[in-house]
Amino acid sequence: MPIEILMPALSPTMEEGTLAKWLVKEGDAVTSGDLIAEIETDKATMEFEAVDEGIVGKLLVTEGSEGVKVNTAIMVLLEDGETGADISTKPATAAASLAPEAAVEIATKAVASEVAKLVSARDGARVFASPLARRFAADASIDLKTISGSGPHGRIVMADVLGKTANVAVAAPTATALPTGPSDDALSKIYADREYEEIALNGMRKTIAARLTEAKQSIPHFYLRRDIRIDALLAGRTAINKQLEKRGVKVSVNDFIIKACAMALQTVPEANSIWANDRLFQMKPSDVAVAVAIDGGLFTPVIKDAETKSLSQLSTEMKDLAGRARDKKLAPHEYLGGSFAISNLGMFGIDNFDAVINPPHGAILAVGAGMKKPVVGKDGTLSVATVMSVTLSVDHRVIDGALGAVLLNAIVENLENPVSMLA
Repeated sequence: MPIEILMPALSPTMEEGTLAKWLVKEGDAVTSGDLIAEIETDKATMEFEAVDEGIVGKLLVTEGSEGVKVNTAIMVLLEDGETGADISTKPATAAASLAPEAAVEIATKAVASEVAKLVSARDGARVFASPLARRFAADASIDLKTISGSGPHGRIVMADVLGKTANVAVAAPTATALPTGPSDDALSKIYADREYEEIALNGMRKTIAARLTEAKQSIPHFYLRRDIRIDALLAGRTAINKQLEKRGVKVSVNDFIIKACAMALQTVPEANSIWANDRLFQMKPSDVAVAVAIDGGLFTPVIKDAETKSLSQLSTEMKDLAGRARDKKLAPHEYLGGSFAISNLGMFGIDNFDAVINPPHGAILAVGAGMKKPVVGKDGTLSVATVMSVTLSVDHRVIDGALGAVLLNAIVENLENPVSMLA
């Protein structure tokens, strides 16, 4: 019986995607683990590999199709002896015509049944997995022995690894409606005599609108502001970059900020927490997310264990993450998670601003540009210093005012005394 291949959920929050490119054509032979398509989620372009084996009988979705819902049939595979005439116009699998929850339940039960038959055979034997699944598991530090494969003969495929990464302490965004206002017809009439170009919302923009609307409406934000003298930091950065020049590494002010925040979260561990609906998760490592602007939206890749890394390591890792973010090549485990975020608009000349918390993070630091300003010293003398303005947006459910102030003071102390971060 022909097998329908369904649109996969390539991240824990994916509800629909764009079929960017087919990597197979009708008539091609496909085996488990073969790459068959490139799919754009709201955050990245990812490769999709086959779970089943057969001949590509029909491609049901054309390249470039947007808004393809998860669990929608996108391709039909033919088994031995079948032809195109065997392809029905009706759904070939029961799961395809069910609600996503029911489809997942049916698929899960079927996989569990097959895995139960293979447990004794797999025990102590080599773990069979596709190359993509192995690479993804290695990047996510996941032991393949802890995963039950859903591919033929119990082979582990990428979907199995993604299912493992979905078990993280990050709540998927609820179906929050976009902000309401005048109707489409009313807006068209208001601007009927004005020239404009209508731009459709892509998946990323829809997700940003939904998540940040939800965040601003449901999270009780409060804001703490400080000015930071960064002359010592700038001098230290110049000296460090001179030493790193031969290695081709150049640290930025943002790398110092990442390090300062990571160490502050260790100094004030109560603030290194996320909101988990009916409880708090107080994190042990400092996993810091950093906002990266890309064409049409933004990413917040996460630098894990940032408190343990040197400035040169942070610089190298951040450049790699930012580059792949702009190419939409980040895997979900690279931009999900973290407890704290940084948004730096200083390079655009912005003096100061307030950032919106990205749930489930407990806080986000908005960083402005360093500017020469007159300052009054402790002895009352007037001088000129390079001052950087920062605003800490805090989730009051997670962090109270006094605790937020202690956290921000720790960040300021680290940045104004950068040598202490290198000790």
